[in-house]
Amino acid sequence: MSEILRETLEVFDNPYPHRDYEIETICPEFTSMCPKTGQPDFGTLTITYVADKVCIELKSLKLYLQQYRNHGAFYENVTNKILDDLVAVSHPRWMTLHAAFTPRGGIRTNVTARYTAPR
Repeated sequence: MSEILRETLEVFDNPYPHRDYEIETICPEFTSMCPKTGQPDFGTLTITYVADKVCIELKSLKLYLQQYRNHGAFYENVTNKILDDLVAVSHPRWMTLHAAFTPRGGIRTNVTARYTAPR
């Protein structure tokens, strides 16, 4: 199993830190690996957040997510790990990660994880 490096993620200064505005990033080509079968899992990740001081840089996000191609983990683990890593580097006011995985064996799974900064 490969190690996912959070350090791949980069941020830049929020141009409007005084305003709450939502940023939605959709990643329709997410791939990870089923830890039971070794088969690829495909999904669409939708990341929605209100930035505080920094925003997530998209090229680094793409490179970070590509690390999951050879990483065996269940949907629930992948979704929560990605959210934890994004929150750790960007410290948003709030963030939601919705992971919609394509059907496998006639079953479709969606996982949504949320973070809200303490006041």
